[in-house]
Amino acid sequence: MSEKADDGGDPDRRALYDAYAPIEIARRIEAAGVVKARLPLMPLFTLAVLAGAFIALGSALYLVAITEHGLGLGPGRLLGGLAFSLGLVLVVIAGAELFTGNNLIVMAYADGLIAGRELLYNWTVVFLGNLAGALGTAFMMYVAGIAAIGDGAVLVTLQDVVAAKTDLFWGEAFMRGVLCNVLVCLAIWLSFAAHSAGGKLLCVIFPVTAFVALGLEHSIANLFLFPFAVLSGAKLGMAAMLGNLVPVILGNIVGGGGLVGLVYWSVYGRPLR
Repeated sequence: MSEKADDGGDPDRRALYDAYAPIEIARRIEAAGVVKARLPLMPLFTLAVLAGAFIALGSALYLVAITEHGLGLGPGRLLGGLAFSLGLVLVVIAGAELFTGNNLIVMAYADGLIAGRELLYNWTVVFLGNLAGALGTAFMMYVAGIAAIGDGAVLVTLQDVVAAKTDLFWGEAFMRGVLCNVLVCLAIWLSFAAHSAGGKLLCVIFPVTAFVALGLEHSIANLFLFPFAVLSGAKLGMAAMLGNLVPVILGNIVGGGGLVGLVYWSVYGRPLR
């Protein structure tokens, strides 16, 4: 066989299709973390608003997809997870700043590439921007009458979803937040292995579908679902919302920053260079 016909003989062609090795992914995520931690306020906030809106769009699609699906428990949850993955696909490929994904910036901090104040600056601005994007999208969805789809069937689904979230005990909500962001940050990690938009899409879909199918808790999605439910007429107090959001936010940080970011840093970070 000629060398021209053998793709394996062309290093440039191999590089286009081969995934980055894990140690290369770690370096790329650290470099991206430095850039993210030093973005000026307005671009950072704007990109965070977009991410909040993107996750809200995925959440709204999830609500519609699981309404009266008739598929049974497992397939219905898989369908919902696939629909929800729209949100992170938009964040990764279109470009936006998501609080849960940015928990991986701890790798750059642990390696001494950014200061603690830069890490907190990013997380604070991004969280507030995500909140603004989620709230704005909730209002637009309410005005558009999305909850009224199917003669109010989507509203029933929304109320059921929100009730299940607020019924969680603190420890349950925390651990579901931990596990959720393990999968979200693994989706981000895998996306850094890909060279193409199609590759990134495939890397994101499976972990996100898994966390939704398993009923895990994503803080930014909840920042959309709770206000959307309230606007749509659900009786939901601030104490009930905070009873979910506080442990879920803390769990997301532990899962993404600790069990993914710091674990991979312990393998590929400065101590072992």
